[in-house]
Amino acid sequence: MPDESGDLAPEWTKLSNNVCGVLHGHRDAAPMAGRFERLGWRSRSSSWYGYEVGTTWCEVELEPIDGQAVLLNGVVDPSRFDDLTALLTRFGATYTLELYDEGDNLPRETHG
Repeated sequence: MPDESGDLAPEWTKLSNNVCGVLHGHRDAAPMAGRFERLGWRSRSSSWYGYEVGTTWCEVELEPIDGQAVLLNGVVDPSRFDDLTALLTRFGATYTLELYDEGDNLPRETHG
């Protein structure tokens, strides 16, 4: 994959959250944040246990929930939704991911 490090592109910073999901079977967000970081994504601690990871086309929060899963939510370039799911698959993650449009409709949902 090409280097896409850097801040979220301006056209996506104005969007409200359009992607959310759950990474099943992960008790801690740190290892998942580390996987994104190794691919050149920015990563920073955003709470006691949460992380914000991002690149030019996606910026999401990773926050543990219920001790058995990690919540993922944020903004993704809708044309790169499949790239995000491909990354999660590459990481070996089991996930449910939803993409919302500007009207808060659910045009895409995927499970991996």
